[in-house]
Amino acid sequence: MKINEDMIKEIADRLQQCEEEIGKGIIGQREIVRQVLIAIFSGGNVLLEGMPGLGKTQLVKTIARVLNLDFSRIQFTPDLMPADVVGTNVVSKENDRTEFKFEKGPVFTNLLLADEINRATPKTQSALLEAMGEKSVTVGKTTYTLPKPFMVLATQNPVEQEGTYPLPEAQLDRFQFKVKVEFPTLDELKEIMDLTLSNEEVEIRPIIDGEEIIKLREIIREVPMADAVKEYALKVILATHPELPEGHEMAKKYIEVGASPRAAQGLFGGAKVRAIMEGRYNVSFEDIQVMAYPILRHRIAINFDGITDGVTEEDLIKKILDDLKVV
Repeated sequence: MKINEDMIKEIADRLQQCEEEIGKGIIGQREIVRQVLIAIFSGGNVLLEGMPGLGKTQLVKTIARVLNLDFSRIQFTPDLMPADVVGTNVVSKENDRTEFKFEKGPVFTNLLLADEINRATPKTQSALLEAMGEKSVTVGKTTYTLPKPFMVLATQNPVEQEGTYPLPEAQLDRFQFKVKVEFPTLDELKEIMDLTLSNEEVEIRPIIDGEEIIKLREIIREVPMADAVKEYALKVILATHPELPEGHEMAKKYIEVGASPRAAQGLFGGAKVRAIMEGRYNVSFEDIQVMAYPILRHRIAINFDGITDGVTEEDLIKKILDDLKVV
């Protein structure tokens, strides 16, 4: 498929309409809304990290309404079982015949909100691995394909760790972005109070639907990237690996595990969507630099020395980007 500037402008307009409509139901958090939309239109999953009460759940619900997608919410708790997520075989009796029938779980939707995902046991967390990676669910000997499009938006609290089960690397890697939800400013807090404590209801209208999202994804994949930009993006990924010659000196000192090839895939896809949202026909070095933070912050594991020296993932990403030369 060959794309032109008119197609890019049309997609940019559609994405801007989505942003503006979501903004009616979510006060502030514009950059967070944008990052979630970038992940959705590049086909990724998102991990939202923030304190309770910052509107993470409301954000996901509003996005589902604007994008006109089927929506399911699962509250993850220690007693949640895998069958509560993917579904299970139940005994069904029809026409005097008794047989097993598969009862689909809440994962069979377009947009799945996994609320406080780290509160469920690893056994239940792993029930989402196949869904997030292969967009399918296997129960017994049968594999079921999930609806298209399918995305997981998960939330977790960064502070309260009692009774939680940290997500393993394999599951973290299946999230394209990790987005930090910050506390609102004074002006935003005033608007939130005005919105939530009044009798006025904000009408959120659908702008787009699942079929159009799939079509737009196909077009977005064709957005060109210069070889120099591609090479720069891959160097960013390689720089996070302490065991490689291309590894950054800070990585060799403070990183235990670097980013995976999925990070490169997510970086390419996210940069293409951002380029369109910025009204550009091709990907720039700036797109790679901006997308590196949500792509990498959950994919690099800091070692003991880094923890004791107070080094954060953000510090390491910034240092890598500052030192890598743009050709």
